[in-house]
Amino acid sequence: MAHNTIAKYIWIVDTIERYGSITRERLNELWKQSDFGNGNPLPRRSFYNYRNGIADTLGIDIEFNSATYEYYIAHDGTETASKRQQWLLDSMSISGMITTSNDLSSRIQLEYVPSAREFLPIIIDAMRQNHCIKFTYKSYMRANPQSGIVIEPYFVKIFQQLWYVIGYNVGDKKIKTYSLDRMKNVIIMDKDFKMPKDFVPEDFFADCYGITTNQDEPKRIVIKAESTQAKYLRALPLHPSQQEEIHDKYSIFSYLMRNTYDLRERLLSHGSSIEVLQPPELKAQIVSELKKSLENYKSKK
Repeated sequence: MAHNTIAKYIWIVDTIERYGSITRERLNELWKQSDFGNGNPLPRRSFYNYRNGIADTLGIDIEFNSATYEYYIAHDGTETASKRQQWLLDSMSISGMITTSNDLSSRIQLEYVPSAREFLPIIIDAMRQNHCIKFTYKSYMRANPQSGIVIEPYFVKIFQQLWYVIGYNVGDKKIKTYSLDRMKNVIIMDKDFKMPKDFVPEDFFADCYGITTNQDEPKRIVIKAESTQAKYLRALPLHPSQQEEIHDKYSIFSYLMRNTYDLRERLLSHGSSIEVLQPPELKAQIVSELKKSLENYKSKK
């Protein structure tokens, strides 16, 4: 599909979402002021074609309120779908702003994200068909790539700029996580599979931070954060279970999570601005890693 058409879709969705609800007349006025309109209104037939295209291509429905004669974005009632749709709307809004800001290209600095365009569409297609995928994988833990890996792709997840596919490894007979940037030669197999009825993707990492998990029971994790760091944790919580107890110069944050590798790495990244209070085993692990780091800076004879 032409890039210009997608850009128009983004503009229409973003405009309606920002206004909450909008009449055709008001949408026309804004269209005339945009780079797409160049002073001309959006033809009614074109609007309805775009509306259908947005539903088919982006999965976003633009509904009409006959009582107010306004259009609005229909949001799905489920939490997972709402988060997915909000992420899509936010991404499209930013994409739209960047697309129409070529004159400021040197002043808009973007963070590098390894491309997932090569394999993400293949994996999504395999999930849609409930077909297995086969690929070669270069794990950071292995010296050589491992070929012939076959998994039943259950779902995909993005974390810290990287896309991951989570699925049942047919050979190892357990669910594993694979980073798309380390995959090669991904193909869809003729072999189909059925998603387990009791498997809920949203629940798989529900008790974890990041994309690593384990069989441990979730525990109450408590950290102490300096007042400045507390503001960052308040703005971007580590986990939905986050609770805060505010003091004059610090805050106490508590969570119900599993003690995972990603969580420990995140806590260590905050350096001296936070202190792990509970549980004792997590505190000991953090102290041990900090001591190892300190050893790296000690002068060696």
